[in-house]
Amino acid sequence: MEFKQRVFSGVQPTGNLHLGNYLGAIKRFVELQDSYDCIYCVVDMHAITVWQDPAELKKQIREVTAAFIAAGIDPTRHIVFNQSQVSAHAELAWVFNCVARLGWLNRMTQFKDKAGKDRENASVGLYAYPNLMAADILIYRATHVPVGEDQKQHLELTRDIAQKFNNDFGPSIAAHGLGESFFPLTEPLIGGPAARVMSLRDGAKKMSKSDPSDLSRINLTDDADAVASKIRKAKTDPEPLPSEADGLKGRPEAENLVGIYAALAGSEKAAVLAEFGGGQFSTFKAALVDLAVAKLGPIGGEMKRLMDDPAHIDAILRDGAARARVIADETLGQVKDIVGFVR
Repeated sequence: MEFKQRVFSGVQPTGNLHLGNYLGAIKRFVELQDSYDCIYCVVDMHAITVWQDPAELKKQIREVTAAFIAAGIDPTRHIVFNQSQVSAHAELAWVFNCVARLGWLNRMTQFKDKAGKDRENASVGLYAYPNLMAADILIYRATHVPVGEDQKQHLELTRDIAQKFNNDFGPSIAAHGLGESFFPLTEPLIGGPAARVMSLRDGAKKMSKSDPSDLSRINLTDDADAVASKIRKAKTDPEPLPSEADGLKGRPEAENLVGIYAALAGSEKAAVLAEFGGGQFSTFKAALVDLAVAKLGPIGGEMKRLMDDPAHIDAILRDGAARARVIADETLGQVKDIVGFVR
């Protein structure tokens, strides 16, 4: 069966969107708009797998939406909405809870990382959320998902669930005239080498909103002065920049800054080193400041403008949810028929 080419992806509204979120996800979302029908979701139901302050959560849902729009996602050509407005996500997740196997979820490394030592005290939602993630993707029968390295395991689970559903219910799928397979085996769109953005204070750690030092990350809402200051203070080593990419091995901070420059400029690390190799970090950092301020300044300014008009953001989410619901409800109705529910 030929599935309509469609991209789905989501971002959790857990505050403080930073350069890593932009380069690793949002910038790619913008680029994919020209090649695919895109559905971009603020996954607020995933956010509550750990406790959230309700007033903060509302603000953060709007902030992620503002970042999408400010970065260049067009909510009229594509669909932008928040997950909790489309109840089919949760309904399909329950069906998938009954398709996925415990052994599959036990292999998920992210649960182990997030639950930490006190696993017995983690929420059931944190354990089962990969099934909801599969439902997010498959309720739209999305054929492609842009993923970073750390999400590949979840996409493999999504494919396993789709395959098992198609196998378990094969005769029923055929009997309802829905072809040989109901769900596609969603393909990953893996980001380029710059998708991993590391901390400005420690090149071995990913840039993270939970890092206690604000100097470790560039927030999307930082103004030009803050961006400039953080790049100037970013950790480096005493050696000059190498002229070849191989010379970055064993130099995580240098590699990170060169990778950030390449990603913002839309070029390769080799091209950046051809220009700046052999020079001092101070010269390179000055150029990186100019580039980062030019690229991120307008996004931060537009985010602030949008955040000052929450009614406008809510209207975008409402419209997106209404359009998402049309697709999701059709899929869910067919799933209910396939499984044997009376409706």
